[in-house]
Amino acid sequence: MPRVIHTAQALVDMVVQVPSLPRRGGNVMAPPATSYAGGAVNILLAAARSGAEAVHAGAIGTGPNGDLIREALEAEGVACSAPPVQGVDTAVCVVLVEPTAERTFVTTMAAERRVTFESLSTADPQPGDLVCVSGYSLFEPTRDPLVRWLESLPDGVVVVLDPGAPFASMPQELRERVLAVTDVWTSNAEEAAELAGTDDLEHSIERVADLLATSAHQAVASPRMPGTAVVIVRDGPRGCWVREESATTYMPGFPQTPVDTNGAGDAHTGALVARRALGEDWLSSARWANAAAAIKVTRRGPATAPTATEVQQFLESTNGGRTR
Repeated sequence: MPRVIHTAQALVDMVVQVPSLPRRGGNVMAPPATSYAGGAVNILLAAARSGAEAVHAGAIGTGPNGDLIREALEAEGVACSAPPVQGVDTAVCVVLVEPTAERTFVTTMAAERRVTFESLSTADPQPGDLVCVSGYSLFEPTRDPLVRWLESLPDGVVVVLDPGAPFASMPQELRERVLAVTDVWTSNAEEAAELAGTDDLEHSIERVADLLATSAHQAVASPRMPGTAVVIVRDGPRGCWVREESATTYMPGFPQTPVDTNGAGDAHTGALVARRALGEDWLSSARWANAAAAIKVTRRGPATAPTATEVQQFLESTNGGRTR
């Protein structure tokens, strides 16, 4: 079975439930913070719980934070291909969660940024494997070794880009190099709109698909044919849109009353690529991912994606016994 391989940063999320964000220079009182393994861990655990074999190819430090991450991955059977970074611990991401379930981040950097071409290569991707990339990895010092490694992957490896908020503001040359090797774009609506330069959702999806095709056409050695990339755009509780072979399909979501949206997009991405690795088509995978994200927002903590059994039961209960 193809594997899900993630290259991004595994971090420790220090989650603080706040009544509101403080004004600049101000203060708010909050209950004790809770620490979770987060970042790429969210996606990898979601993928493993949806039935895929998952591997983390990124860097993990040595210390309490690195230990917490390794324990979380090992508990779900997720392998770590690269050796630990000696003498440096993994960093923390401070997450402020408001009563509306909206979250605000402050991300620090440490051992997880110490990747190399060689450390990424320990994952040994094979044709059919899905390699996940985060736009947050496209900053120095992870940018150059990651992009060089992506451009060296063998034909048949599926590169899945989750661009994040920073991607649209990155240098055009960098964006084009990354898009040229991207087989699947998966983002939220705002991230697609930022890159496309339009607030019209369907138009932004078409524009992202055009940019993927143009980048592949212009690249000296792109691993795919222009126009073959898949574009998946999440629209919160409404669900998501899937563009494949010049056709865009809306896949309805499952609105819930959220208690914590931190990690919802990660749960969607992990479940999505897991079901694709298991052989499902993109539309079926997207529907499964919508259900996984809907369950996740009803749970506190970032790495709280549901198991395959939970998603299956949820779909059966909301679809008259049918899962497709």
